[in-house]
Amino acid sequence: MMDEISSTPALSTQAAGAFGTVKLHYQTMLDKSTPHTGIRWAVTGFMLLAFMLRIVLAQGWYIICYALAIYLLNLFLAFLTPKIDPEMAEEIEEAEAATESGPGLLPVKNDDEFRPFIRRLPEFKFWLNTTKAVLISFVCSFFSALDIPVYWPILLFYWIFLFILTMRRQIEHMIKYRYVPFANFGKQRYNRS
Repeated sequence: MMDEISSTPALSTQAAGAFGTVKLHYQTMLDKSTPHTGIRWAVTGFMLLAFMLRIVLAQGWYIICYALAIYLLNLFLAFLTPKIDPEMAEEIEEAEAATESGPGLLPVKNDDEFRPFIRRLPEFKFWLNTTKAVLISFVCSFFSALDIPVYWPILLFYWIFLFILTMRRQIEHMIKYRYVPFANFGKQRYNRS
């Protein structure tokens, strides 16, 4: 009885040490992959293509595919939006002007100074969450209990409709507040002299 009690802390310490080692290796891999944006997205795109091929060939798991598409759309919208919404920034600026504490984040007038575009969801987290979602969806496609029978054309039509509405609203928001979330698009370029 005493041997069982005394061995339990050693076992939990070993498990915690092993988990810590795995976590350290995982974080090291993520850190090493950070500068390789194109390769990261190519691997994720390949995994997404493999998942879609699995869905098409297996003729099932459409609800998982739909859930993945909705989640990816949500991530993409978070990637396109600024960290602080310009609509809210105007109210904050008015409140700050009353207290004279400082300017907002995005310029609203031509005479405002340049402020960089800070995303709500950074590119690395966008990639990481996308990769995790695709892997989870791929694993879920191997469980027959998750193959819920649905009429897939309705899901496809609804997702396309949802995509068009949300992107239209997002583009209108981008035009209204004059921000471009893409780093190299719309910037002035200078000749090398």
